[in-house]
Amino acid sequence: MKIAITTDAEIPVPPLLYGGIERIIDMLITEYLKKGHEVILFGHQDSNTEATLVPYPSTSNNGIKNILKNTLTISKILTDKTLQDVDIVHSFGRLAYLLPILPTSTPILMSYQREPTISQIKKALSLSKKNTLHFSGCSEYIASQIRPYAPSYAIYNGVPIEIYDYEEIVEEDAPLVFLGRIEHIKGTHIAIEVAKKTNRKLIIAGNIPKDDAQTGYFEKEVKPHLDDNQIVYIGAVNDTQKNEILGKAAAFLMPILWNEPFGIVMAEAMACGTPVIGFGRGSVPEVVKHGINGYICQTLQQMIEAVEKIDAISRLDVRKDAEERFSATVIAEHYLQTYQKIIQ
Repeated sequence: MKIAITTDAEIPVPPLLYGGIERIIDMLITEYLKKGHEVILFGHQDSNTEATLVPYPSTSNNGIKNILKNTLTISKILTDKTLQDVDIVHSFGRLAYLLPILPTSTPILMSYQREPTISQIKKALSLSKKNTLHFSGCSEYIASQIRPYAPSYAIYNGVPIEIYDYEEIVEEDAPLVFLGRIEHIKGTHIAIEVAKKTNRKLIIAGNIPKDDAQTGYFEKEVKPHLDDNQIVYIGAVNDTQKNEILGKAAAFLMPILWNEPFGIVMAEAMACGTPVIGFGRGSVPEVVKHGINGYICQTLQQMIEAVEKIDAISRLDVRKDAEERFSATVIAEHYLQTYQKIIQ
């Protein structure tokens, strides 16, 4: 197939640090090329990809001028001879970027990695040709919100399993790990409380959002607990560092206070054999199999109790589940089968 993939303009594919969606796109491109498909990527001009790169003129998604420039770039699918005759357009970016091609007969899959805006979906459907615009969500939690209005498929996010080292045995005093944006809805403060109540070391990794200067979450809820001994913050991490801290962890904590659409870091932890302990919101009940690859909790006390019985989880079973459900090969095949359904 000739597959065009669109993304947002702000982060290169693959990203250096933060950028979960961009990692998924890079993973899919690698798998598609292995299978002999042709891939065209509309993305950030600094993307380092083996696909045919069509760079956006603007690296910002904000402002009408920037959005218009990038939208017109995607419209080249209709006019540029080298881009014509794509079998399907798979969008991980803004729905607005697809406006020029919505009225055409080009099959489109719009993938949501976040809560969908139903009003936008309805508008897009009204502009598109019948049966050409389909949707997917990174979990059933997301896909089910779209399904009453349009064809919608649940396709999980995944990871290139081979870049994560399976750690069968960890130290008896292995730490807990929190990895993600340092903000209230991610529950960093809850992870700290769990570590203190269980007398475990906690490694906190992740970026502090730019708007934290206004909210002061890190300064108020995290920094006062850092002691360079039990509670340690190591900043944002690259893939090598992530592999190391997740692999050596007793468990990965997911104490979310919002409905997480997926949370790729759960699959990354599982690829290392590390169990996930998370609050049962959003996609967590789909990803975590209670008692098999981790524990689903509803309260702080339940999370504390789950940490105490983490040794009952087989790290080998955790790794096997990650291979069967979240490997790059499996996720790419799910998408390719979905493309065929849409095209047919």
